[in-house]
Order: sequence, then C-alpha cells, then structure tokens
Amino acid sequence: MVTTRTAEETRPARETFRPKLTVFHCVNALAGTELPENGDYALKTVKMPCSSMTREVFLLRAFEAGADAVVVLVCPEGACRHVSGNLRAAKRVARVKKLLDEIGLGGGRLNIFNVPGEDSTAVDEILKQTAAGLDALGPNPAL
Repeated sequence: MVTTRTAEETRPARETFRPKLTVFHCVNALAGTELPENGDYALKTVKMPCSSMTREVFLLRAFEAGADAVVVLVCPEGACRHVSGNLRAAKRVARVKKLLDEIGLGGGRLNIFNVPGEDSTAVDEILKQTAAGLDALGPNPAL
C-alpha cells in the first residue's frame, strides 16, 4: 500500500525547526575571526580566497543541499584586497535573490553583508537575525 504525505506533513514542526544556515565568506573579510557556534541554528561555512569567487550556481546549490538561508559575508566597500570582489559578489547575490523570488523560494533567504575584519559580534548578530527571520519563512520549501 502506498501512502502519500502532504508537504506540511514532511516538514519539521515549527517548534522543532532548527534553521540550516550556509555562510560563504572571504577569508580576508573574517581574518582572525571564528564564526560563532550557536545552538539555535546549524551552520555550514564555505571559505573563499575572495568573495568574487561567489558564483550563482554555488548559492543555488546551497539551497539544493538543504540550506534554509544563505549568507554571504564580504569585506567592507572600498576595503577589498582584490579591488572589487565584494561588488562582484553583491551583483551575483542580487541576481540570485531575484531568481529565488521568481521560483517561489523567496529572495529573503539570501543576504549579503559587509563585515569589518575582526568584528565577531557583528557576525554573530547577522547570523542570529538571519535565523530569526526564518521563523516567518519557515524551512526551505524546495525540500
């Protein structure tokens, strides 16, 4: 006998929902800073030599791999060691956000932030706000 389950039945209950965040970051943007661990969300990190290495396909694959939200952390504007890597990353994130809106996943699941090099409290606050924002969006609807 085959039983079918609705999408609501296969998603985790809101009370037990623990968001999965994927963070792409430039090693220079977080030089000497460790990403904070927090029990409120699961964290996967992708280190890149420069945020300009952020490609649309990698951002989309993070969602395909189960991320509920993706955060891209880049150097402050004007402080990129590779001149305009952070600006290139911002353009790519904007394109993917638009695509996510078009396909119904929600562009709000993807964000980019300029972070000062050694400010771990700012990074912690960004991740907490991202996880809190997922309370309204819920789990990744593509899964």
